Amino acid sequence: MHALILVDIQHDFLPGGALAVPDGDAVIPVANAAMEAAKRRGHLVVATQDQHPADHGSFASQHPGRRVGEVIELDGLSQILWPDHCIEGTRGAALADTLRRDLIGRVFPKGGDRTVDSYSGFFDNGKRHSTGLAEYLREHGVTGVTILGLATDYCMKFTALDAIDEGFEVSLLLGGCRGVELRAGDVESAVGEMRVAGVRILADPERRVASC
Repeated sequence: MHALILVDIQHDFLPGGALAVPDGDAVIPVANAAMEAAKRRGHLVVATQDQHPADHGSFASQHPGRRVGEVIELDGLSQILWPDHCIEGTRGAALADTLRRDLIGRVFPKGGDRTVDSYSGFFDNGKRHSTGLAEYLREHGVTGVTILGLATDYCMKFTALDAIDEGFEVSLLLGGCRGVELRAGDVESAVGEMRVAGVRILADPERRVASC
């Protein structure tokens, strides 16, 4: 069994959102086509969703005198400070309106613990708690996953690397990803790191959908 994982395709990560990923809305048509292809093949379709409390420790607003992009220590872990985003119950935290949400079998929330950020769809950054995604995939006999979404250099990368660590065969639809690129070269570096770890990078526009 194969599964398609959509990572954090939410309003706050789209143009105009609180933590907008440049060109982030370009992943939506790719995601919709990939979901349709996955459904035709009888594959699972799941999604992850950032869901933060309003006082999450990764928000720069919670640290007087600190700015977005600065790095602090948060409960023993290195933490980049972000603008307030994907606050539970807000429109910004909702999946994109134009995403074919009717094709998604299950959504896995992450980021609910204010003391630790959660980039990966599988675990928080300290790997203290599981989202239940790996367990769900195994229960359904999934051995391989295809991943797309936002953002390449953070949540996409850590989701892909954790999927490898959990024993799944992993493919990344590069055309269905966009990155934050806080520093020039971050996306390229993230893709290289995933490739070295064993992630199959699908860059061809036709293969990326046909392979879901």
